[in-house]
Amino acid sequence: MQEVARGVKVFDAPAVSGRWQPMTGPDDVLDLMDSGAEGVIALVRDAGATFLSPIFHELAGVVCTGGTPRSHIGIVSREFHVPCIMGATFVGREPEPGSMVELDCSGAEGVLRG
Repeated sequence: MQEVARGVKVFDAPAVSGRWQPMTGPDDVLDLMDSGAEGVIALVRDAGATFLSPIFHELAGVVCTGGTPRSHIGIVSREFHVPCIMGATFVGREPEPGSMVELDCSGAEGVLRG
């Protein structure tokens, strides 16, 4: 797997693997509530993405392209112990939805590999 994004990790956590899923709003959450969000590493662009709340406990990880660890998503990820990186910057193309990725928050920065 190669590095595809890097960001500020919210807390120290070992690497987790999961299915990449961009989330743009409540409809995406409703879809995952039907099919299950377990093992999903979600991409959100808004650090205040409260729409993830109903599935947060099932997520394997969260990647957010905005915000800081003190943003809503960062605070909630710490409370739920869901690995998370904030202010993520992609090195190239974003992974395709449904592809397997690894989120590693064990180093100085959070790294997404795909």
